[in-house]
Amino acid sequence: MAIVRTSQTVATMSAMISAKIPTFLWGPPGIGKSSIVKQIARDAGVECIDLRLSLMDPTDLKGIPFYERESHSALWAPPSFLPREGRGILFLDELNSAAPAVQASAYQLILDRRVGEYTLPEGWAIVAAGNREGDRGVVYRLPSPLANRFVHVEMEVNVQDWREWAIKRGVDTRIVAYIGFKNEALFTFDPTANERSFATPRSWEAVHNIFQSTIPQLLLLDTIAGAVGKANAVDFLGFCKVMNLLPDIDAILHGESAEYPSDISALYALSSTLVGRILSDPDEVKIDHLLRYTLNLQSEFAVMIVQDLQRQGIRMDHLSGYGEWVNAYAYLLC
Repeated sequence: MAIVRTSQTVATMSAMISAKIPTFLWGPPGIGKSSIVKQIARDAGVECIDLRLSLMDPTDLKGIPFYERESHSALWAPPSFLPREGRGILFLDELNSAAPAVQASAYQLILDRRVGEYTLPEGWAIVAAGNREGDRGVVYRLPSPLANRFVHVEMEVNVQDWREWAIKRGVDTRIVAYIGFKNEALFTFDPTANERSFATPRSWEAVHNIFQSTIPQLLLLDTIAGAVGKANAVDFLGFCKVMNLLPDIDAILHGESAEYPSDISALYALSSTLVGRILSDPDEVKIDHLLRYTLNLQSEFAVMIVQDLQRQGIRMDHLSGYGEWVNAYAYLLC
């Protein structure tokens, strides 16, 4: 089984979907398997039908038999949720959580693209996803005949890919900064531990939504702990306090005098905050002032800020400050 990082998963799955090759995407809970499939469909401008076979009976896919008067025979009425035309992705999410009898009813649909009286339209691809058997979820071992009908891809968590996605999505800069500072906090799932709450990319997105809510400050710790676990919540909120001690961001972006923090956690916080501000207002004068400010910043953070902005499509090579920046940090770019 191929084990790939998030960015590679998108490329691999896109190619398999384009070629109409049935593919099974594996991975632990909360890392974004379903989101990736749906995002591929959105990017391609096609429909995505999400079928949860774990909620179905074996007859739900094949349909219900009825008597056809003219031929004096029984025909099967296909279910209305299966596509009849167009292009798209038939997404069998949590396939290995379905009962074995339901999995068996999917054999013919996956291999032959038909079941009973129904035929899957030519423009549709089949993708399945599920948690691994060791992830403490309710799963059934895929029967060999069914497993052999798929190309299997296992997705792993990658901090750099997540940071790029989070910056692009506008995830709270405190969260992006914290994960940059403490990479291991992105994913703390332990299948051997009996924990209700643990950190995953999905649960950190929930923390972002908590910050957008009207939750009282008094309840913030317990609420975040309900998403990522108590230890992660305490450590994260402690990190957030560092962000209140940062230099004046407006002064930096207006070319005015500003301090340079030396604490590592403060530098991560400052870097993410500056990137977020530029992405929300990509004014060239502010970018030029930012570049000049980084000339006296610790080199690894100066490079991280510029690379994060460039990955998000911010052009700066025509600015005079960029020439000075390249001269200062060219030895790190080789």
